[in-house]
Amino acid sequence: MLFRILKFAPKFKILKMDSRAYTDINFKIRAKNKVYEGLEKEKGSSWEGPFYFIQAADTQFGMIESYIEKKSDSCWDKEIELTKKAISAVNKMNPKPKFFIVCGDLIDALPFTPLRTAQEQDFKKVFAELDSSIPLVCICGNHDVGNTPTSESIEDYKNKFGDDYFVFWCGGVMCIVLNSQFYKDPSEVKNLASAHDKWLDEKLSEAAAGNYNHIFIFQHIPWFLKESDEDDEYFNITLDLRMKMLDKFKKAGVSAIFCGHYHRNAGGFYKNMEVIVTSAVGAQLGNDKSGFRIVKVFEKSYQHNYYSLEDLPEKIHLN
Repeated sequence: MLFRILKFAPKFKILKMDSRAYTDINFKIRAKNKVYEGLEKEKGSSWEGPFYFIQAADTQFGMIESYIEKKSDSCWDKEIELTKKAISAVNKMNPKPKFFIVCGDLIDALPFTPLRTAQEQDFKKVFAELDSSIPLVCICGNHDVGNTPTSESIEDYKNKFGDDYFVFWCGGVMCIVLNSQFYKDPSEVKNLASAHDKWLDEKLSEAAAGNYNHIFIFQHIPWFLKESDEDDEYFNITLDLRMKMLDKFKKAGVSAIFCGHYHRNAGGFYKNMEVIVTSAVGAQLGNDKSGFRIVKVFEKSYQHNYYSLEDLPEKIHLN
C-alpha cells in the first residue's frame, strides 16, 4: 500500500523513500493531563475585556474525493487548499483570535487504515502555517478515533494530537472539551467512557461554583440539530441520553455548546442554552459554503456568525 499512498499524495507532502514514508512534522501537543498548555486556569479565569475565537469543524482531509466524488483513489488536495485559505485569512485578522478550535474530524481516514498517516501528516503541515501566537485546539471526531472507538484508537489519537477531552480557560471563560464518541458508541471503551463521565461531573461542579463569565462546551457530534426533542438519527445523540446531559449542562450554567459533524449549519436552544452546529471547512453536505464561525465574547453575552471562506472579514470589531 505504500506505493499507492505515494502515487496519489498531494504535491506538498514530505516524502521519504523508506519504510517511514513521511517525515514527522514538528507538531507540539499542548492538550495533556486534561488541560491545555498556555490556556490554564491561572492565566485565563479572569475577565480581561471582549475577545473572539475561531470555531471550525470537519477539515476532514480526504472526504471530498472519497465520499462526495466517489473516487477509488482519493486525494485531499481540495481540503488542503480550503484549510490553507482558512488559515491565511485567520493570520490576517486584526486583532488576533484568542484561539482556533477545530471541532472534530480533522481527517477522513479511520484509525489504522492505509491513508491515515499521510492525512495526519498533511493536517499538521498545513496547520504549521497558523500564526504561532494563535493556539490550535483540536477535538476528536468519529473519524479521528473511530465510529466504535477502542482503547488503541483513542491512545493513537492522543499520541498524535493530544488528549481526547480536557478543559481550558480564556479571558474569564471556562471551556470544556468532550469526546462525543463516548456518547455515540462506547461499547468497546466502557471504562474510558466512565472515566470521562466522572471527570465531566467534576468539571461541571467546578463550573457551577466558579463565577465565570461564560461556560462553553466543545464537541464533535451535536446533541441535536434543530430541536432538543427531535428524533434520533446519525447526526445527533440518542434522545434519552441527550435530555439527561442537556439538563446537566443547563444546571451547571453552560451558556453554549459548539459542535460540528453535520457538514451544514444548524442549531437551536434547550431552554436558553444554545447548541451551535457549524458547517465544515471541508466537504459540504448542504447548501452552505466551506467556512468557519467567528465567536465574539463579551462580559455578559456572546455573538457568533458563520462566514464562507470568500467572505471572511479582516478587521474584527469588538464593540
